[in-house]
Amino acid sequence: MNDLTEERKPPVATTGILGWLRINLFSSWFNSLITLFVLYILIQFVPWILNWTIFAADFKYNFNGEEIINREMCSRVLDPETGGACWAIIYVRFYQFMYGFYPREEVWRVNLSYIMLAVAVVPLLFDKFPLRKHFLKFTYAFPIIAFFLLNGGLGLEPVSTNKWGGLLVTLVLGCTGIALAFPLGIILALGRRSNLPVISMMCTLFIEFIRGVPLITLLFFGMVMLPLFLPEGIDMDGLARVLVAVTLFQSAYMAEVIRGGLQAIPQGQYEAARSIGLSYWQMNMKVVLPQAIRISIPSIVNTSIGLFKDTTLVIIVGLLDLLGIGRGALADTTWLGLAYEVYFFVSLVFFIFTFAMSRYSLYLEKKLKTGINMGAD
Repeated sequence: MNDLTEERKPPVATTGILGWLRINLFSSWFNSLITLFVLYILIQFVPWILNWTIFAADFKYNFNGEEIINREMCSRVLDPETGGACWAIIYVRFYQFMYGFYPREEVWRVNLSYIMLAVAVVPLLFDKFPLRKHFLKFTYAFPIIAFFLLNGGLGLEPVSTNKWGGLLVTLVLGCTGIALAFPLGIILALGRRSNLPVISMMCTLFIEFIRGVPLITLLFFGMVMLPLFLPEGIDMDGLARVLVAVTLFQSAYMAEVIRGGLQAIPQGQYEAARSIGLSYWQMNMKVVLPQAIRISIPSIVNTSIGLFKDTTLVIIVGLLDLLGIGRGALADTTWLGLAYEVYFFVSLVFFIFTFAMSRYSLYLEKKLKTGINMGAD
């Protein structure tokens, strides 16, 4: 009797690593063929890329032990067949990649801003962060603190934005543009769905116009035309003009994403909110928007990643972001021909940030269970 009631273990081939491989990689002859083909490509490619980027690469010194000060001393120039990447260009230009032309004696202000940015973002993203309520107060105050810290004032020496560059400009445009565009996109989405024809028409025209032109057009508008619309005596520097254009561009796309989430909310949710006496704004803030934003998380992150990468377009209007500093380094005759190293480094930095954003999106989707059914009409 004990033998009959004893729990039988599942077959070894269906559990553990073997089970995962069988289900995900070798579930059919076609999938097995694709798996073997991908493995062959990886075996051919991975050793080569590791050798080029690490094992045969030059960092500060070449294979002769000489400190590299120009491209002629790089191993891949001295021996093209066996030489790897020459990362010396990144080492020499690293300060400009991180800070642009920010004064060296004041660079501590940028480093402090980087640290404070991390402190401000983490409690905003994770609700179980210790003492989150207190840290959120700092999060809301961070933009003002960072503005005076980077730009100067309140006892700090002013640093013009034309000296900013590299990762500093990329983060300022990307983070500020996303942060400002999100609430503006919510307002535009609600305005487009408004029952008041004037408000709905104005929001619709704004969204469709912004989405109908490329970002580079708005950047030129911000640099050339925007000052003409400002009152006399008010002047905006180049970075502020570009930031306005980037924010308007992102807000239009964010509005459409959030509008899609609003349309996915069952009508019964609106009726239930009205039945308990909630006003229009209470209904949206407490019932509708939380659900709409939860549904729209993948698309919101997708548009945010797109904006972060689109910041590279500012080089066309004269701002030197991370990519702009890289192209400037390649224009130096000392480092001609090292484009692979520069573009690989820039791509790696962008990949780190965008991959982190996408992974957080997956974490948030899993946590909020965005795919659950929210009820019928």
